[in-house]
Amino acid sequence: MKKTWGSTILKNASLFLLAFSLFATEYSDLFAGGVKLKAEDKHKISSKKVSQLLRQYHYGHKKIDDAVSAETLDLYIERYDRNRMYFLASDVEQFEQFRYTLDDEIYSGNLEAAYLIFNTLIVRVDQRLAYVKERLVKEFDYTLNETLQVDRSDAPWVHTSAELNELWSKKLKNEALNLKLAGKDWASTQETLTKRYSNLQRRLSQYKSEDVFQDFMNAISETFDPHTSYFSPISSENFDINMSLSLQGIGAQLTTEDDFTKVVRIIPGGPADRSKLIWANDKIVGVAQGVDGKMLDVIGMRLDDVVQKIRGPKGSTVRLEVIGSDVSAGSPAKEIVLVRDKVVLEEQAAQSDTVEFMHERQSYKLGIIDLPTFYVDLEAQRRGEKDFKSTTRDVQRLIRELEGAGVDGIVIDLRRNGGGSLQEAIALTGLFIQDGPVVQVKSSIGSKRVENDPDPELVYAGPLGVLVDRFSASASEIFASAIQDYGRGLVIGSQTYGKGTVQNLIGLDRFIRAREDEKFGQLKITIAKFYRITGGTTQHRGVIPDINFPSVYNEMDFGENKQLHALPWDEISPAIFRSHDQVSRFVSKLRLKSKQRTAKDREFQYIREDIDRYLADQAANSVSLRESVRKARREDLKKRDWLRANERRTAKKLVPLPEGDKIPEDDQAPDAILEESKLIMAHLVAMADPDRRTEIARTETVEKPDAASDAAAKINDKPRVDN
Repeated sequence: MKKTWGSTILKNASLFLLAFSLFATEYSDLFAGGVKLKAEDKHKISSKKVSQLLRQYHYGHKKIDDAVSAETLDLYIERYDRNRMYFLASDVEQFEQFRYTLDDEIYSGNLEAAYLIFNTLIVRVDQRLAYVKERLVKEFDYTLNETLQVDRSDAPWVHTSAELNELWSKKLKNEALNLKLAGKDWASTQETLTKRYSNLQRRLSQYKSEDVFQDFMNAISETFDPHTSYFSPISSENFDINMSLSLQGIGAQLTTEDDFTKVVRIIPGGPADRSKLIWANDKIVGVAQGVDGKMLDVIGMRLDDVVQKIRGPKGSTVRLEVIGSDVSAGSPAKEIVLVRDKVVLEEQAAQSDTVEFMHERQSYKLGIIDLPTFYVDLEAQRRGEKDFKSTTRDVQRLIRELEGAGVDGIVIDLRRNGGGSLQEAIALTGLFIQDGPVVQVKSSIGSKRVENDPDPELVYAGPLGVLVDRFSASASEIFASAIQDYGRGLVIGSQTYGKGTVQNLIGLDRFIRAREDEKFGQLKITIAKFYRITGGTTQHRGVIPDINFPSVYNEMDFGENKQLHALPWDEISPAIFRSHDQVSRFVSKLRLKSKQRTAKDREFQYIREDIDRYLADQAANSVSLRESVRKARREDLKKRDWLRANERRTAKKLVPLPEGDKIPEDDQAPDAILEESKLIMAHLVAMADPDRRTEIARTETVEKPDAASDAAAKINDKPRVDN
């Protein structure tokens, strides 16, 4: 980055003038007492080293220049005030002085801007808490026809404290109405909301200089890609402990976003995963101990405190209030009950089942292998143990058992499988192909490596389906894409996550000479990218199934392609491989038959209705603050669930439930995706078997597709570089 001596002086002058003006105006109370954080000497050293490592080792080799400075400022402000409820327009106008100087600060180690922004936040949070206490003296009028804008991330910054008060009045009214509809009286609501924002203030007041530095470094690293991040020394030292804290108890990895505790990932094999009641992106707003303990509001609470409340002895009960990521704004939190347990390797292991059913007058038996993660016991492997536990070994054993049971085909269920061991994904692919490449890896220096099937044995050659969804990521995408590219099996479900990058941890201590007792942090940095054997990367696009089902999660801000700074899709030269194509000639007809079935299927109609409702809510971006409207909305949702439950009961020839009765677990939504996948696989088995194919041709009635469907099928059946 080239800059003139004069421009540097002007930038430094603007920094000085800004700092002086802030000292001289309303920020003076900040420095007169209370919380004031500033960078430590080691942060200046770390800042320089992080900037050097990002430029040197990151896959994209992005320069830290004025463009990065501008992006960093936006991300840093958003980190603290995404919904624009604390800072005033005047604050942000002052911060604009830093838009093209943060790159200089990173290089020089002068971090005043980062700490000034945080210290300003502290002032504004204190002001907001004062207003909360003042406003909660009097109860709200829930008969007024008011609305609250749910997402203000693109709204203009307000100019006065009075305007902020108006926004906060509606925000508090919305939260109070939620509590009122949950049965809380006004005194209890006052107490809950006051504690909620006092907790937020307390959480920020406990920030240390290291925390602010970590936030700022992460704003910089996020401009490179979403998976590059900085860990402070204490975060680095406690990384394994923090992970175990968040994983023990219910088996969920958690984070904090906009005062909420949000689920990042459900850990395979844990209580949350087994319950199927809580998902990634859901928000935990309450925690209670035992079957009858008092529900504690955890909005605004420190993540460590929330995790401690969720943790507990194995076998004990914890109740959570959860707001689903797929529900409308203003919807009530649902209460779920989980029994705490540890997540152990055995619980994450692949499991199989057989299903027998009739389809088009023929009987079928399929093997379903549920694979929650790609695992391997590395310690046992390093010790040289012959029978160490691994995904590939377990699946190979299950395949033998299923073949012994006489299955007609096998489905590998990778839904909610977030990845794991790359080598296991490669080895597992090798069970279904004779030999050849599985994935290509391109490093940050441009070198390409082809990872091949390590074993020439073909373990299973029969009909194969791979079931994926938006939560299938990384190693899951490598396996699914290889099966698809070889034509070895059908990929069924919805678009996968799209994480096709590789990260490495770099300790700053290796590069910085320091006192023995002085520790520096770590940088998790993206160093490589995965590419399919056909040349296209799994990054950003993920894997598009051969037969693609609708999913509300594909409409959400979830997935690599929804991340602002995600590395793009691109392609390299394909690897040399021999196709094992067993499905391409059948895909068009299988897709058409599935489309005809799902158009009439009740559960798929529900999925489409839920998607339409979600999109409408997102477009509206508002929630009513009128009690009668909110009650009516909730009653509509309850009635919808009751009607759906009774439609399912009627289909099973069961007595309908009276309106208002609790819906039994057996009447909850069935696994419609798996049920349809079974029919697709049955049809594939029949078409691949000459005897069954003759019988089907004799009995089935083929519906002629319309011109649009036929054209779409032909387009989808054309050879694709990336699916």
